[in-house]
Amino acid sequence: MTEQFSKKNEAWSARFSEPVSDLVKRYTASVFFDYRLAHVDIQGSLAHAEMLAHQKIISSQDYADIQRGMQQILEEIKSGKFEWLLDLEDVHLNIEKRLTELVGDAGKRLHTGRSRNDQVATDIRLYLRAAIDDIQKLIRDLRLALVDLAEKHADTIMPGFTHMQVAQPVTFGHHMLAYVEMFGRDAERLTDCRKRINRLPLGAAALAGTTFPIDRERVAKTLGFDDVCHNSLDAVSDRDFAIEFCAAAALIMTHISRLSEELIIWMSPRVGFIDIADRFCTGSSIMPQKKNPDVPELARGKTGRVNGHLVGLLTLMKGQPLAYNKDNQEDKEPLFDTADTLIDTLRIFADMATGIHVKADAMRAAALQGYATATDLADYLVKKGLPFRDAHEAVAMAVRHCVERNCDLAELTTKELQAFSPLIAEDIHAVLTLEGSVAARNHIGGAAPAQVKAAIQRLRKLLA
Repeated sequence: MTEQFSKKNEAWSARFSEPVSDLVKRYTASVFFDYRLAHVDIQGSLAHAEMLAHQKIISSQDYADIQRGMQQILEEIKSGKFEWLLDLEDVHLNIEKRLTELVGDAGKRLHTGRSRNDQVATDIRLYLRAAIDDIQKLIRDLRLALVDLAEKHADTIMPGFTHMQVAQPVTFGHHMLAYVEMFGRDAERLTDCRKRINRLPLGAAALAGTTFPIDRERVAKTLGFDDVCHNSLDAVSDRDFAIEFCAAAALIMTHISRLSEELIIWMSPRVGFIDIADRFCTGSSIMPQKKNPDVPELARGKTGRVNGHLVGLLTLMKGQPLAYNKDNQEDKEPLFDTADTLIDTLRIFADMATGIHVKADAMRAAALQGYATATDLADYLVKKGLPFRDAHEAVAMAVRHCVERNCDLAELTTKELQAFSPLIAEDIHAVLTLEGSVAARNHIGGAAPAQVKAAIQRLRKLLA
């Protein structure tokens, strides 16, 4: 029995008197999903091996053999010929076993001075660092697509809403730039998050460091890390950097979801502000007239999935004592799914933004509803010397009058408007137009087309 068990090549087999059951193997194995870390695992192993050779902990021949074996393993993985074994539990042991088959004892020496605990923490950081770099490019693509859309519609008037009620007129370009700003902050958060990810755990070993004369700074430099983790217990046990990434991802998806909600509402025939290109929509199996905005709807739904991963990782960590615990095997699937979901969503939204057709007439007609220029009338009276609260009351009475007559403020004559304040003169009609309203907000961040165009130029330089 012992001889048969030893053939399983488990790293700890000599310690146990009976093999792990098949059920336990399936329950505890992570190779089904952590095989995705193979490339970064090899990257980290090669840097570790180079350091071991430089420190004379292994021979230069061992290092050369490890390099040769890892190159073959990479080619096998790339071609799909690499055999992933459940008995070997995870990506690390699978690669180590194959390396040993290819290069003999040199493969067995690779694990000197490290543990799977610091190895997997390093792998996840390498994976996330690369994922963030990819996501940053996609955020930039989406922002540029929205800037292009905003530039086309810097003068296209639409109603701005609060409480889903018509509030004041804005332009569609101004509205789109709001999302460009949101995604800009998302990019900043990822940049900041990457700084904390880019610290090397390798060298912490299982939890206390190692007795071998390793050079952690050398490995950090080889792998492009900014620094090393300065406490071995912390290095192997915390996943706050992964949680931070998921929090940043959840915020990005939340912004995507808000944009999705608006696209869905705007595309409804009852609103009719936009149309989305057919390639991003589907029909109905029973209603031939339907054109459903499936992409925004699904993105809105996937936001809940990403938010759930964040809560899941927070819950995973909250009760763990130091140092490494098997609980942390559960960090990878939500992390991978978060990155995959975010990457796919950003990519498709950048493309979809180019397929949004704006119905300017419908937007303008909607802006004429709901007395969107009422605040402009109040501001006009304030500039004439009336205290704001009195101006507010006078305009509220004028709006009530219009509601009863079923007309807009702009449709009232000067004489009719003067019934609510004698300060009103003939120049009021320029104030009450939609164009006059948006043009009057001519300051940094305002809705004036001139400011929208200035913001677009600023953003183009920023995103160049």
